[in-house]
Amino acid sequence: MQITNSEENITPFGGFNFCHKLFNDCGLPQLIDGHLGKRVKTFGFDYSDIFSNHLSIFLHGGDCTEDVNEHLREHLHLVKDFNVCSADTILRGIKELSTPTVEKQSDSQVWHEFNINKNLNGLMIKSLLRTKQLSRGNRGYTLDYDNQVVPTEKYDSKKTYKKVDGYQPGIGSIGKLVVYIEGRNGNSQAKYQQTETLGRAFENLDKNRIEITRFRADSASYQEDVVDLVKAKAEYFYIRATRCASMEQQIAQLPATAWKKGRLGVQEMEMAEIKKYLPFGGKTSYRLVVSRIKRRDRQTGLFTGSDFTYRGILTNDKTMDNLEVVAFYNERGSSEKTFDVMNNDFGWSKLPCSFLNENTAYMIMTAIYANFYQHIITTFSKKIDWLKENFRLKKFIFRFIAVAGKWIKSGRRHILKLYTKKDYRPILS
Repeated sequence: MQITNSEENITPFGGFNFCHKLFNDCGLPQLIDGHLGKRVKTFGFDYSDIFSNHLSIFLHGGDCTEDVNEHLREHLHLVKDFNVCSADTILRGIKELSTPTVEKQSDSQVWHEFNINKNLNGLMIKSLLRTKQLSRGNRGYTLDYDNQVVPTEKYDSKKTYKKVDGYQPGIGSIGKLVVYIEGRNGNSQAKYQQTETLGRAFENLDKNRIEITRFRADSASYQEDVVDLVKAKAEYFYIRATRCASMEQQIAQLPATAWKKGRLGVQEMEMAEIKKYLPFGGKTSYRLVVSRIKRRDRQTGLFTGSDFTYRGILTNDKTMDNLEVVAFYNERGSSEKTFDVMNNDFGWSKLPCSFLNENTAYMIMTAIYANFYQHIITTFSKKIDWLKENFRLKKFIFRFIAVAGKWIKSGRRHILKLYTKKDYRPILS
């Protein structure tokens, strides 16, 4: 075996040039700098430079900020019109964009910490409008809300209900797109002050004229104040009901003829409904769609007297049938997949900072990158048949980014030369 070396300026990540071009063509640098403002001139880098460098780490397969120094600097210098900055500059930018954390004491004398970053959340919505992933006046959007435990041992992180230290941010999403993030420390239950959190999420959407038709959430949102809020902000809501003795007694009173069999995928179940269910001991009635599945252990319930597992969905939707309501609610699983993407593809499993406010800024910034990646893969997969819209980031890097390339000058033109049989030219059409 013989080895020869070449000093040609060839990068193994030639596909990144197309992503950088799309980033610029969408006008995101101008949007970022216009929304966040200019940094001090002596710093030498705009916020758009920080965002593009930070984004490049994940699009090159990195998972921590230091990768830009350790592994990527020489390759990024070969990207046309790319202003390369250091990991320290990126981390300083994250700290500059963070906001003070607010402390609140509950009635039980427990201190809770919230981080509300309206500026970056506003940028997140504006970037989705700029890339046309969201549009004003669209009446078909469904907002999903959930709290995600992010395990991490930081200076201020606290014990979560999963018995690990970490944070528990509140996250709003529309399909695969994250549209709102609010930082919460690990000891703050999802129920605590959720109405206030959702109010700020809806305020951000309303400010940008994004209309929500449907709202879905788990049982942490089964609160009277939350229901009143989402009823005012969305046309329909679908919330997992918390089981209680009163509910189980009413379920037990349903006649056998009320139950109809149905199937979702491979799961068989029976469904019924209570048309005028009164939750929270109130006077306002809603529809309660109940599904039940046979228990494997055959154990009977105290109030129902049957060996079924029951689940209820509280809704004000009177148009869908029972199976449609259950199926629609179960589509929340796609929003939970978003958490997996953020943890494993966009750095949430390795938070870089020591405090909640800085890590919240980091999580919002990386959510903006994840949203932009959805724009990249959607746009490119429409033009080349060897990319699919459902590719996760790792597969996209292997299939598209990882291609040897170099910039050459021919006449007065700069040409990207790629060493591959794959045809990248349709992307430029």
